[in-house]
Amino acid sequence: MSSDILSYLPYMWPAYVAYIINVASPGPANFAIIGASISQGRRAGLITALGIASGSFTWACAAALGLAALLRNYAIALEILKVLGGLYLIYLAWKAYKSARLPDSKVALGNARTNYSARQLWLRGYAIHLTNPKAIFAWLAIISLGLPENAPTAAIIMIVSICMASSISIFTTYAVVFSTPHALKGYKAARRWIEGTMAVFYSAAGLKLLTSRI
Repeated sequence: MSSDILSYLPYMWPAYVAYIINVASPGPANFAIIGASISQGRRAGLITALGIASGSFTWACAAALGLAALLRNYAIALEILKVLGGLYLIYLAWKAYKSARLPDSKVALGNARTNYSARQLWLRGYAIHLTNPKAIFAWLAIISLGLPENAPTAAIIMIVSICMASSISIFTTYAVVFSTPHALKGYKAARRWIEGTMAVFYSAAGLKLLTSRI
């Protein structure tokens, strides 16, 4: 890594710390990973995590290419994205609510061989992050605050790579931690309460997205 690129590190650190706090804090993405891991096993959690990371990378590329500013100038595009994201979170809330109502005998817990294919799990994670317009503004802040104007392409690649490596580590750690036998045991004991809480959380997040102004 050349000294010219390293000279941009003082600009990157504040944006990087803010990004890590945002990624590690509770939100729809982390709740999706936790839910998949403790109810369907480590494989499901890891694939969901990779889908979410892929959605984050999509927004990172969009911000780096200036598409975020373009979307910001076209309010209708953001409104459509906001509605889609809110409706998708409401859909997840409905799924969690139905799961909470199921008797334990009809729920396969901790079994990696679920009805969901790897593609379905990845797409679910990807959709959660891709339909959240606030994610692209988070990346826009990282690119604009973490780099001075006219920063070289190599510096942009470096900050995106560092942030993505960190987010993948955090997301997969959630998947591993919440797919342990202890987590599964706790989930079995309080499955309906957990699913009900997730339904409320997704509903609140979806309604907030549908009614918020971006």
